[in-house]
Amino acid sequence: MQETSKKYLAEFVYGATDGTITTFAIISGVMGASLAPVIILILGVSNVLADGFSMASSNYLSSKSDKAMGNGGDKSSIKTAVVTFGSFVLVGLVPLMPFIVKSVWQDLKFNEFILSIIFTMAAFVIIGVIRGTVTGNSRTKSSVETVIIGGIAASIAYFVGHLLKVWTGLS
Repeated sequence: MQETSKKYLAEFVYGATDGTITTFAIISGVMGASLAPVIILILGVSNVLADGFSMASSNYLSSKSDKAMGNGGDKSSIKTAVVTFGSFVLVGLVPLMPFIVKSVWQDLKFNEFILSIIFTMAAFVIIGVIRGTVTGNSRTKSSVETVIIGGIAASIAYFVGHLLKVWTGLS
């Protein structure tokens, strides 16, 4: 693997994993609360862009702070932010794709949530494979770790959404 891919692997994994987890957590929470799918699009797209920017900004400022203290290494603060933002947005949109497609082509017959689960699991596996390949570790183990962590986050969001629906009496 090229040295550049190793250099920015942490930012890619962090951005891609968090983008996918937070987006799918929104989807799971909305589905757990049995709310309208349009809410998934509104919250999902705004989250991907705003949270992606927030993470990139935080990454940039953190990287600059490390450099100011002499701990920054040879990474570019701007490049770390761009990699974080790009991976967060690109991979974070994956769970939303079935909802986006269904909103454009409403006559298509498929379960957006089930497809989102499949797409999200595939994204986690791909992130794990990339992580395993770049680090020289087991791609299978890296993928399984990523799927488990993402699955736990999604399960928490789904059940919290469902519990809040019951608690607030939404129906």
